[in-house]
Amino acid sequence: MTDIYEFEGKTLCNTNSVLGEGPTYDPDSNTVWWFNILGKELHELNLSTSEKKVHPLPVMASVLARIDAGRQLIATEEGLFVRDVASGNLTFYAALENDRPENRSNDGRTHPSGALWIGTMSKRAENQAGAIYHVAGGKVTKIFNGISIPNSICFSPDGTVGYYTDSRINRLMRVMVDPLTGLPSGEPIVLVDSMDDPGSIDGSVVDADGYLWNARWGAGVVDRYSPDGLRISRYMVPAVQPSCPAFIGVNADRLAVTTAWEGLDEDARSAQPSAGALLELGIDVKGVFDPVYVI
Repeated sequence: MTDIYEFEGKTLCNTNSVLGEGPTYDPDSNTVWWFNILGKELHELNLSTSEKKVHPLPVMASVLARIDAGRQLIATEEGLFVRDVASGNLTFYAALENDRPENRSNDGRTHPSGALWIGTMSKRAENQAGAIYHVAGGKVTKIFNGISIPNSICFSPDGTVGYYTDSRINRLMRVMVDPLTGLPSGEPIVLVDSMDDPGSIDGSVVDADGYLWNARWGAGVVDRYSPDGLRISRYMVPAVQPSCPAFIGVNADRLAVTTAWEGLDEDARSAQPSAGALLELGIDVKGVFDPVYVI
């Protein structure tokens, strides 16, 4: 039995992104970062001061990982770059798919070991054109191939379990992972099969108790799953296309979610003014911060 809750949260930022994605939180500066992928923008919101900044980017980007107080690693359509926080300057770090200019980065997350998993997909969302890569110390290793829309990349707090999905297939996969390296140590198995349910499995995070929080694109909800794949709660959001959640706040006890208005016609956008905004669910959570990337 799934408990269903109406939205009792708020809008954290009403800058409406075409495709809001990749939210993450920096506890050192109390700042939320996220992307407008199709708009080639990096967004920054300081929760202490409410100061908002939008940083134009020369490329489409989708994932940000902290390195230290002054540097970030970002995944883009042209590979991985180190971003200087103060200046915004980008320095090339590693190639992802130099032979696939028709692809771009999509979902990704840092493993507790300090490695990064990052997914790629066709800019036209062609079938099985993407993959998921493991990045550590500048070395890029393909770990899963033939994926159309990689999403839900996240990990158990102890780093022994990884999750991912191909949103086109709509099966949430579970795979055992080496906690010291972040590399898969077993074969993926299906944890949740929702092929016949409305909407698509999009971005996810795992809380301190090992429960997975998933933004369900096209359904206007954030679902919470137990470690054995049981959906135990569903939280409504006022945007039909939520894309990815993130734990925020100095105690990681708040949950934000990015949304998008990509593909919505004028009537649909008028009916949901929150489409593309950064939202916060008005609930208490027991989250964990995204680990830093070990460069």
